[in-house]
Amino acid sequence: MRTLSDILEEYEFLEGDERYRLLIELGRDLDDMPDALKTDATLVRGCSASVWVYPTEHGDKNTETLHFLADSNAAITKGIVALVISAVQDKPAREVASMDVIGALGPFDLKNQLSSNRTQGVPNMIALVQEHAARLAQASS
Repeated sequence: MRTLSDILEEYEFLEGDERYRLLIELGRDLDDMPDALKTDATLVRGCSASVWVYPTEHGDKNTETLHFLADSNAAITKGIVALVISAVQDKPAREVASMDVIGALGPFDLKNQLSSNRTQGVPNMIALVQEHAARLAQASS
């Protein structure tokens, strides 16, 4: 998965439909999420499309990082999920828990680039990711 700064560098050179194509490409690059993980427990509430996010943990207690599997039944929404995940992927739980993910995504100006239907679930995605990170960070304290 590409870093958020690499994605932003490309995104800034694109306009309109090209930005949609980039988001769709990002969604295709997500790790495959097995259907068995697409449950009510991993479903993100408040999204216009179905979105699932499943956290996994890597490393030992001192260097544990979060790795997320995610999917959506809509291509552009899946790309938005990929963008959110790229901000936090493979980072320490403590860092993710306190990170300003909305601020990190700010340069993408999603609210003005996409319809409100497509962006309404973004805060819920971020909340789910950070809640899991906070639980993990607290458990390893």
